[in-house]
Amino acid sequence: MSENPLPLEKENEVYSRKSWWGEVWGRLYLNKMAMAGLAILIILVLAAIFADAIAPFGYDDQNLNETFLRPSLSHLFGTDNFGRDIFSRILYGARISLTVGLFSVSISVVAGGLLGAVSAYYGHMTDNVIMRLVDVFLAIPGILLSISIASALGPGLMNMMIAVGIGSLPTYARVTRAAVLSIKEQEFIEAAVSVGASNFRVILRHILPNCLAPIIVQATLGVASAILVAASMSFIGLGLEPPTPEWGAMLSVGRPFIRDHWHIVTFPGIMIMFTIFALNVFGDGLRDALDPRLKR
Repeated sequence: MSENPLPLEKENEVYSRKSWWGEVWGRLYLNKMAMAGLAILIILVLAAIFADAIAPFGYDDQNLNETFLRPSLSHLFGTDNFGRDIFSRILYGARISLTVGLFSVSISVVAGGLLGAVSAYYGHMTDNVIMRLVDVFLAIPGILLSISIASALGPGLMNMMIAVGIGSLPTYARVTRAAVLSIKEQEFIEAAVSVGASNFRVILRHILPNCLAPIIVQATLGVASAILVAASMSFIGLGLEPPTPEWGAMLSVGRPFIRDHWHIVTFPGIMIMFTIFALNVFGDGLRDALDPRLKR
């Protein structure tokens, strides 16, 4: 007989992990709305990555002889008040919006996840101090908190991502804390502690990996909220400075011309709507796929 390259326990562990993710993908694949949202997201990401090759013009190429042109074959989404091609600016703006959404959520997941995990794992006074601090942040609407932080830091891409990330941090702290509370008393955690694993190792290697399902779902839905908050901040002038294309800023610039030149604000608004829709339906489908009650 040939030797088994893996111990039986390791082989079973690898098999169970693959089968679990396979079940998740199978349930997600059967959700047509979630797959439609995923397809839209893939198209948006590819358009953002290859904007240089797809866009017919640069995002700041101005032609004052072609201002306020309606949509046509030469300018698919028309031109704005500076004669800039709106289709090209939307493609480049996808980079900004998706980057802000992903990085701000990453900040929230890392910082909020660690706070929630430490709070739930240590409990007692540590839990009270951290959660009361989180309650203070939760008492302030997320968008208002983000606007306040952005006002203090000033305009700029990094400042906007930090402001949006901090604004949604309390939500991830709460989600992670609830997940850790349901896991930390299980036998495999007690076994890790009994063999001498440090608290830091127990949290990072044993607890947080088993809390990924609710965090992933919240992060997926959180990207949609982050993009919307970033667009709102750019709309009121707290986002990126011109001429950098950002969908919320494009709405703000086109607002004075909305009566006579509808296309300037319509297409950026549609892109925001489709992106938020895709992220929400995909997040809902992912939540259903990861729901342990649906596992066979």
